[in-house]
Amino acid sequence: MDQLSLEILDYIEEHSSETYELLLTLGKIPAPSNQEEKRAEYCRDWLLSQGAENVYIDSALNVVYPIGCTKDNPVVVFMTHTDVVFPDTAPLPVVVEGGRIKAPGIGDDTANLCALLMCAKYIAGKKITPPDCGLLLIANAGEEGLGNLKGSRQIVKEYGDRIREFYSIDGYMDRITTDAVGSRRYEVEVLTEGGHSFTKFGNRNAIACLASMIDTLYTLRVPETKTKTTYNVGTISGGTSVNTIAQQAKMLYEFRSDSMEDLEFMEQHFMAVAESCRTNQVEVNTVLVGERPCSSGVDPIKQEHMINKVLEVVKKHTGTKPQKGCGSTDCNIPLSQGIPSICFGAVRGGGAHTRQEWVDIASLKEGYRVVFELILSCF
Repeated sequence: MDQLSLEILDYIEEHSSETYELLLTLGKIPAPSNQEEKRAEYCRDWLLSQGAENVYIDSALNVVYPIGCTKDNPVVVFMTHTDVVFPDTAPLPVVVEGGRIKAPGIGDDTANLCALLMCAKYIAGKKITPPDCGLLLIANAGEEGLGNLKGSRQIVKEYGDRIREFYSIDGYMDRITTDAVGSRRYEVEVLTEGGHSFTKFGNRNAIACLASMIDTLYTLRVPETKTKTTYNVGTISGGTSVNTIAQQAKMLYEFRSDSMEDLEFMEQHFMAVAESCRTNQVEVNTVLVGERPCSSGVDPIKQEHMINKVLEVVKKHTGTKPQKGCGSTDCNIPLSQGIPSICFGAVRGGGAHTRQEWVDIASLKEGYRVVFELILSCF
């Protein structure tokens, strides 16, 4: 199916109310990274109720709907992630007003997840199979933060070089991600002898030592190359009370780059700063808690073909061509293995990673047409 038929356009229109209600329902289901069970179970059960066969939840909490997948045929992957950045385990608030749906994670990535599920329903109802490959439709876990791309890793581990093309549907329509920004995330713990703030005044304070370390990290000038490199301290914690010299303090620190060489430079600087803080009275422990690789060995012709395909389909249904760029997405894993991969969004909105996140209701049908056409191009 090279383009959407009137039948499919009618299907999207006729099911618009159902799709809208599905989005509102999904938007309320909590799904912190590494705690996606409730949303995964809902997606699995919903797919099965729509006639999808062989749907299962794997060890990484991915909901997998395999279509025409044999033991060794090539496969095309489409995935949208279920997790959100917020730790809430109670139902998330969903508000509809002013032509917008507002909820944490509603655009990143719940609206895109809804589009994938509705296309899966169409395929299941028609009982169709791609003629020359298998198709994997996946509601995947672990895209955000310390989820560490566990869902994407599991799929690439399982299917490896059988993957012909890999699409992540994530974010907004105005850009597509064509190259991987790698990153490393560290938990840093500082331990000192501490003591009473008056009687042991002069003892090393873990918070002060950690603050000094942060100050040193922030004096670094990132490599001035054609690539972009960044760093950030995201959280800090520690101490016992106002009159206690802190014995322990922690932070989460990350650095990113779309250049492996620059990532290694940042690693060396970070380790040197940590080592310089260590003394007989100060213990500094560093634990790698997340790592996302850069692109490596992707066939530029195959990658360009995918890029042009996505750009054309998005422009066809939205009237605008997205900007190309690099980013940190589920595509990092296949791109690092030389698998052609693109991340694109199918909704308009804003406020991603805030509790005021929103999507434009009027853009939803445009996004559904984009998703349907790209997935159904496999048939």
